[in-house]
Amino acid sequence: MKPRCSWVGTDPLYLQYHDTEWGTPVHDDRKLFEFLILEGAQAGLSWITILKKRENYRKAFHNFDPHRIAAYDDIQIKNLLSDKGIIRNKRKIESAVKNAKAFLAVQKEFGSFDAYIWRFVEGCPINSGRQTQDEVPTKTRESLLMSRDLKQRGFQFVGPTICYAFMQAIGMVNDHVVECYRYYEIQSQQIPKNKE
Repeated sequence: MKPRCSWVGTDPLYLQYHDTEWGTPVHDDRKLFEFLILEGAQAGLSWITILKKRENYRKAFHNFDPHRIAAYDDIQIKNLLSDKGIIRNKRKIESAVKNAKAFLAVQKEFGSFDAYIWRFVEGCPINSGRQTQDEVPTKTRESLLMSRDLKQRGFQFVGPTICYAFMQAIGMVNDHVVECYRYYEIQSQQIPKNKE
C-alpha cells in the first residue's frame, strides 16, 4: 500500500482524485474554471460531496464552458435550481454565472486565466514540505492576495480559504505531506511556468 495523505481515507473516488489530480499543476483555462466553480460550490460542504456530483456539474454547466455560462439567463438558472444532481444553492449558481463573466474579462486582459492566476506564485509551484496534515494551513498570504484581487474583479465565493483549496487542487502549492508518495512524484514533474 502506497503511503498517502491522511485525508484521503478509503473511498475509491477520493483515492483516484488524490492519486491523479490533487496537487498536479493545471494550466488549461477550462480546467482552471471548473476547479474555481467547484471550489465555490464546496463552501460549507465536504469535497467528497462535490466529487460525487462532478459529472452532474459538467453536464449541467455545459462542461464548464465560460462563454455559455456567462450567457445563462433567469430560465437557465431556474432550471439549474431544480437539478438534483448539483448543489441547488441559488447564490452559488448565480455566482457561477458572474464568475464566468469575470473569468472572460480576465482572459481578455491577460491573454489567459492561466497567465493571470499563476502570477500569485510567480509562475512556479510552491513545494510546502509539510510533515503532517496538521501543519497544512487553511489560508496563506498568497491566497489572501488572490482572494482580494478576484473579488475586486467581480468574482464571488472566492474567500481566502476557498482560494487556498483552489491553489492546492490546481498544483499552485504541493501540499501532499512529504511521506505521501505523490509529494515527490509531483515535485519531480514540476516545470516552472513563465520562468527562464
